[in-house]
Amino acid sequence: MADNEFTADLVTIEDEDGVTHTFEELDRIETDDGKYLALTPVYDDAEEILDGDGELIIVKVNDESDDIYLEPIENQKAWDRSPLFWDT
Repeated sequence: MADNEFTADLVTIEDEDGVTHTFEELDRIETDDGKYLALTPVYDDAEEILDGDGELIIVKVNDESDDIYLEPIENQKAWDRSPLFWDT
């Protein structure tokens, strides 16, 4: 691979129903409060890309056990404490 070639950092997640989803990692940050990732869905075909809503997902990384879990930020208090990736 050439030095100037870009490759996306992809994250594959299996949800509670066993369905696999792929996301591109746009940013990551570590603060005193924890680790956070900014993700956007990856689509397989052009039609899905056009129909997509450009969703940005911010999750907190929970790696306190042997497994790594990504926790959605679900309430306003947690969102207010989370870092803003675009303001760093």
